[in-house]
Amino acid sequence: MANILIADDEVALRFLLRETLVDEGYDVREASDGQEAIEKLTNHQFDIVILDYMMPEKTGIEVCEWLRKSDSINQNAPVILLTAKTQMKDREKASEAGISTYMAKPFSPFQLLDEIELLLNRQK
Repeated sequence: MANILIADDEVALRFLLRETLVDEGYDVREASDGQEAIEKLTNHQFDIVILDYMMPEKTGIEVCEWLRKSDSINQNAPVILLTAKTQMKDREKASEAGISTYMAKPFSPFQLLDEIELLLNRQK
């Protein structure tokens, strides 16, 4: 069973993602902002990290930049960025930060599940 962190300030989206992932057998932890995500990434090991681009405290990009430069046990964990920002400059910024997968909102929960499976299989 893979451990997944969902960091998003939208309560309804976190709920939808948590329910979808738990139904598929994943262990899910949540953070409501970027700083809380960093705290969880410091204290728990995750197989996948899902970050919203625009969050209070720290953006998903800032969290990923911190993660890739840290000595955290999650330093190399795949990171999925969820965002409504779809311009090329935003995609480039995400790539430079070390984001593994860039998913534009709105997206299907099934699309997210497929991406998670793909990333987990790459890690094996």
